[in-house]
Amino acid sequence: MDLDQRSKHLRRAIVEALEGGRRGHLGSSMSMIEILRVLYDSFLRFRPTQPDWSDRDRCILSKGHGCLALYAILADKGYFNREELKTFCTPTSRMGGHPEWGKLPGVEASTGALGHGLSIGVGMALAARIRRQTYRVAVVTGDGEINEGSVWEAAMSASKHRLSNLTVFVDYNKLQSYGPTKDVLDLEPLTDKWRSFGFAVEEVDGHDLKALEQLVAHLPLDEQRPTAVICHTVKGKGFPFAEGKAEWHHKSGLTSEEIRSMYECLI
Repeated sequence: MDLDQRSKHLRRAIVEALEGGRRGHLGSSMSMIEILRVLYDSFLRFRPTQPDWSDRDRCILSKGHGCLALYAILADKGYFNREELKTFCTPTSRMGGHPEWGKLPGVEASTGALGHGLSIGVGMALAARIRRQTYRVAVVTGDGEINEGSVWEAAMSASKHRLSNLTVFVDYNKLQSYGPTKDVLDLEPLTDKWRSFGFAVEEVDGHDLKALEQLVAHLPLDEQRPTAVICHTVKGKGFPFAEGKAEWHHKSGLTSEEIRSMYECLI
């Protein structure tokens, strides 16, 4: 599926950050651009000038290593100046290799250790119910990340409490840091797993904007259950030399030639 100009625009913002820091999780960020784009364009309620607005919807990037995608969309929405992306991973930057709550507006949780985002999301969704607030919680998790047992403990809790205001988006690019998920720890049957934990489940092409928009327009899928959306994606989407290659999960010491190649892919 070809990328439209907005998806290319957001990817260019990420390349600008990579050019500044010369390192980062390129593959992990590019697979979920369309997921975050649709969430922030078509689903989430938020106020960039009031990042702590109490009725805002919460979006937790549980796969924190994909933070470049989050930084790009937050800059795009006006939480901070896009020029700041160029400071990524420099000594005085507010933008490190994982997002940190309290440093950058729009970041809802520090997710430097993987596997905790859904637990945080469950707590936020429960808090909304207790406080009788209407905000919704979206948690974006990686596929390799859900090897963590804490994810499934949180899933059981979400199901027990019937948290229909909670939606999990699984970035299912089928690659983790050192190989295919089916070889490292096979997740299949993934849809059945989430259903067995009490979630309403839907699968979608994670780069198909129309399909994603139609899906989020109908959330929650069940008024009595939390939702899980399995997003089939491509690691490194938008860069043919990196697509589907585990070695592009993270890169350090990016060269000027590599950066130039990335920009050329986005013309």
